[in-house]
Amino acid sequence: MKYLLLIYSSEADWARPEGQAALPDIVAQHETLQGELRASGMDWSAARLANTPTARTISTNADGQIVHDGPFAETKEQLAGFYLIDAPDMAAAEAWARKVPHIPGGKVEVRAIAHSPD
Repeated sequence: MKYLLLIYSSEADWARPEGQAALPDIVAQHETLQGELRASGMDWSAARLANTPTARTISTNADGQIVHDGPFAETKEQLAGFYLIDAPDMAAAEAWARKVPHIPGGKVEVRAIAHSPD
């Protein structure tokens, strides 16, 4: 079953000197994790997302659609990146999610990909 590991962090935290100093180590940890995923033989992909000023959200209401600059949700954390993995069950997906490196205060959400009947 496929699971999406959604990585959330605060762009403001990354902009601080501590965040900038942590970046090379976090990148190295992601490279290590990706090596583990390759070695496992699991089908997976991953990507870092561009910062929120480049995002657009399209909302729909009774009058039509509206394009908003940036993400629509007003939260402290932003969606920073993801891993899409093929794990046997939620417990295995959670185990991989625990390995996802992030800045202190960051979060990783694990969501199963819903499949429609064939």
